[in-house]
Amino acid sequence: MYRHTLEVAPKGERELVMTRRFDAPRALVFRALTEPHLVKRWLLGPDGWILSVCEIDLQEDGLYRYVWTHAERGEDMGMGGRYLEIERPDLIVHTEQFDMSWYPGSAIVTTRLTEAAGVTTFEITITYESTEARDIVAASPMREGAGASYDRLDSLLAGLATA
Repeated sequence: MYRHTLEVAPKGERELVMTRRFDAPRALVFRALTEPHLVKRWLLGPDGWILSVCEIDLQEDGLYRYVWTHAERGEDMGMGGRYLEIERPDLIVHTEQFDMSWYPGSAIVTTRLTEAAGVTTFEITITYESTEARDIVAASPMREGAGASYDRLDSLLAGLATA
């Protein structure tokens, strides 16, 4: 389904950790995660979805908003949150709340980027309000949707690196 390995593992009682490596410098990966015109090209999830709204105010206490639209069904799925901490190009911490939450509560998402020899390791730790919420997400098709998006990100990064 996707080319590269996306590692997803529970940690502690309330966390999920997703890890993926990209053949791109950390600064370029950071740009692709934070610039709306780039995010709209890869953060799509499974086939059939587009990111119709992508608003990012990348500063501490700034807000972000994403809305995905399914092209055939006309269905929307929205979410957003607030940036809590930003250390360019190493760290982004933000809240996450879906409009119609499919898991109880909200989450805190910590994204860390580390680079060695031109390869960036992308590690996301999602801390949920409860073990129940974490387990609901872990049992969902989240790995496939995230994997498809990260494959698109990988292709985007390859194109940006050669441009």
